[in-house]
Amino acid sequence: MAAYAVVVQDGRILLARSPGPGGVPEWVMPGGGMEHGEDPYDTVRREVMEETGYRIEVTGLLGVDSIRFVLPGRLGRPTDHHGVRLVYEGRVTGGELRNEVNGSTELAAWQPLEDVPGLVRVSLVDTALRLWRERPATGRLEPAEE
Repeated sequence: MAAYAVVVQDGRILLARSPGPGGVPEWVMPGGGMEHGEDPYDTVRREVMEETGYRIEVTGLLGVDSIRFVLPGRLGRPTDHHGVRLVYEGRVTGGELRNEVNGSTELAAWQPLEDVPGLVRVSLVDTALRLWRERPATGRLEPAEE
């Protein structure tokens, strides 16, 4: 289980960059995994601070994204992975933009919303932006039309 924040300010979205597969950097939503016993509300605030240097106020729950895939496992046994990701909306209340040190991301930056389609990014960025734009009452997105 993980929690992420969509933070949009002045037509820009706050993203973090992570070393991706094969060393190709990819943009990700600020956020990450919950620690045992941690409330997801606290997780998203902690993760945004760790990855970007900003303190945020959580202003809403946008939705839940559920993913499932099979990963190669040890000794040739595949691992069935199910991820549940809570996507919140947030607003910067303090701190200063900085990069994470010794963490899962290497760079934090504001990106213009119109530039996002051209960025190398994980699919959660698109999912989170759809949740932010569409704000489905159920907190669940219908599959995108092809």
